[in-house]
Amino acid sequence: MTDLTTSDLLSSPCPPKTRSDLEWDRILEAIAVRCASPGGRRAARELPFAERRDDALTALAEVREAVELDARGEPLPSRDVPEIDAALDRARIGAVLSNQELRDVLAVLGVARTLRQYLHGRRQHAPALNKACALDPGLDDLAGDLAGAFDLDGSLSDRASARLGELRAEWRSQRERLIRRLEELINKHEDILQDRYWTERDGRYVLPVRSDAHERFPGIMHATSASGATLFIEPRTVVDQGNRLKMLDADVTREEQAIYAELTARVGEVIESVAAAARALSHADLRGASARFSKDLSLTFPEIPADAFAGVGPGAPRAEEGEESRQERRPSIELLGARHPLLALDGVQVVPSDLAVDAGRAMVISGPNAGGKTVALKTLGLAALMVRAGLPVPAKSGSRVGLFEVVLTDVGDEQSLHKNLSTFSAHVRNLAEILGETRPGALVLLDELAVGTDPREGEALAAAVLDSLCARGGTTACTTHYEGLKALALGDGRFENASVGFDMSAMNPTFQLTTGIPGASSALAVARRYGVPATVLERAERFLSREALDFEQMVEKLAAERRALELARADAEREAEAARARQRELQSEIKRLREKEKAVISKEGEALMAGLRKAREELRAAQARLRGRANEDDLRAASKALDAIGQKVAIGGALETRALEVSEPRGAVNAASIKVGSKVYVPRLRAEAEVVEVLAGGQLRVAAGPLKLTTSVGEIQAAAAAAPPVPTTRKVSLDAAADPDVPVQTSQNTVDLRGLRAHEAVAMAEQFIDRALGAGLGVVFFIHGHGTGALREAVQEALRGHRYVVRSRAGGQSEGGGGVTVAWLKW
Repeated sequence: MTDLTTSDLLSSPCPPKTRSDLEWDRILEAIAVRCASPGGRRAARELPFAERRDDALTALAEVREAVELDARGEPLPSRDVPEIDAALDRARIGAVLSNQELRDVLAVLGVARTLRQYLHGRRQHAPALNKACALDPGLDDLAGDLAGAFDLDGSLSDRASARLGELRAEWRSQRERLIRRLEELINKHEDILQDRYWTERDGRYVLPVRSDAHERFPGIMHATSASGATLFIEPRTVVDQGNRLKMLDADVTREEQAIYAELTARVGEVIESVAAAARALSHADLRGASARFSKDLSLTFPEIPADAFAGVGPGAPRAEEGEESRQERRPSIELLGARHPLLALDGVQVVPSDLAVDAGRAMVISGPNAGGKTVALKTLGLAALMVRAGLPVPAKSGSRVGLFEVVLTDVGDEQSLHKNLSTFSAHVRNLAEILGETRPGALVLLDELAVGTDPREGEALAAAVLDSLCARGGTTACTTHYEGLKALALGDGRFENASVGFDMSAMNPTFQLTTGIPGASSALAVARRYGVPATVLERAERFLSREALDFEQMVEKLAAERRALELARADAEREAEAARARQRELQSEIKRLREKEKAVISKEGEALMAGLRKAREELRAAQARLRGRANEDDLRAASKALDAIGQKVAIGGALETRALEVSEPRGAVNAASIKVGSKVYVPRLRAEAEVVEVLAGGQLRVAAGPLKLTTSVGEIQAAAAAAPPVPTTRKVSLDAAADPDVPVQTSQNTVDLRGLRAHEAVAMAEQFIDRALGAGLGVVFFIHGHGTGALREAVQEALRGHRYVVRSRAGGQSEGGGGVTVAWLKW
């Protein structure tokens, strides 16, 4: 075993406040309820964080193996076995285990044997679990001894010892004799008995005698009924038999206790192995529950980067501003399609988001309230804790999560009347503690940094805190509404903006987090949605500073441009997918035609070879008939003639050449002369084709009848006696829908601007004109709707001043009327 240094150890990542803020105990409880045994549930609720990197990797490997076994339909065996820790502690101090305690040990050993056999048979697929749950095969002997000592009903078996069998047999015989004597007495004294039965009182056998006749029945009274009307009397004639039965009872009890002591001694001989078996069962139950938890939440196993190490631990000095950088543990986190696991547990449809923060950097998340900013923070923190606990994370494959030494949080309201702390005072106190604990290897999560005081001072304090956290090497993420923090990332590479989206048309947050741009708080928009009077909102806008309005408008413009880019990217992806589908269809058609051609050639070739064989057979027959009647010269001449015929029809002969005729090589084509409509010869098709599209990189789309394919300029040849193509204008050749009198509206030349603000619509219209020019379109349609007319006027004003727009008009009756504007483009 290698020696471990301080730098190999990781501190506990979850202080009490972090545990409360992130609701870590809810994660543990979700795993606990999926356990089958009390020991597994206890292990889940006490799930430790790995202290070393190797421990974390081992725990993740064990859970991964459990997940893979479950996916194969062979989940880890989990049983509701009792906990035996208390019984083993009693056995260690020499106490004799009871019947129930010994049977509990037997139950554990039985399930342990099943687990050992299961893992042994799958040791190639689950080496980590097989090692973690290693069990002593010698426990099978103890399990056999315990199983032989008990009957199915749990009582100690007569076979537990020969002496016990003898004593119990004698006890049963003595009792039978006593019962027969009691029944004789019932028949004899029926007139003075309250009823015809016998019973036991304090281990003595008695009869119910009427109180007014007890003097007529000799015996020993042991009890009376509640009413006093019945006396329970042991007949004098069975007292000796009762005494003997009590003596036998004592002998049986002593023998049973001796057997329990012997069995306890057997357990004591291998008590540590038994304890290890109990721990292994709890561990396997925990790993199986973790696998079920992973399956239920669709968790994945992230990459764990190999962080650099130096003497960094809980007591190591921190890196302050201005210090020379040292090689330290600097973990980072990158989650792809991350989801908050607790929301998923609650059945909430979580919108996945990409989250990434590096050491020494800070992510500033902004956007509207209730948009998911705090959810993003908690998702980061829970993912870091889950990896340290050996659990997969709620994100897509390809995510990376470093091993953070500590996760520090300030999320939620810490106002305390008992401690005489305001919300801001408690917040500042937490910030001071977090600054003191931040070091390389710390993940810091701050919700609404430095709020609750004067906005200008709070903004300055927030900027200073973030600067210090980054200088100390912390990996930081915070949420804010401060414009100063949003602008901080524009001039400092250590900070990165991120925002949660807001759908202005539906007036709802989208919960989608986007990195690279800040988010608008949209407070006035939300107020408008919830019925705040327009006059109040107008006054609020007047009270806003010019800088605030400009910043808000800039953020909204960025959001509009991003939305336009997303729409353009979606269009491009759809077109690319359509092109790929057409290419697949073409390749399939080419393959079908080639197979058909091969089949035809094969069939014709077989027919020709059959004819050749028949001709040669006829030659041999003719030679046989002519032998002796014709001279050798005649035979040679006939054979020569038939051979000539065979050469014509043989493979590669004249007949096949005609069937598989290949055109003579033609001249090369000048790439500059190729236009849409040009005729070219395509050797692959062995036919002339028409150019239908000129692509980038020397690629062409050609059509030969119904067959279309993509080829290159270097592959094609000049068409035979091809007349030069008729010159056509680019507008006619590229856009048949751009008729100057009656243009045709298609999905390619139409853009829908409804629901956008005026400046958003103008930006999207200009981008659409650029794409239309690139695609060779001559006419475009803008759908802006009727509404108040503001959107229509903004679009038409932009078109009138656009240098590539020849003219424009309102749409006709069949084109959408005043809700549509049609524009003709120039080249």
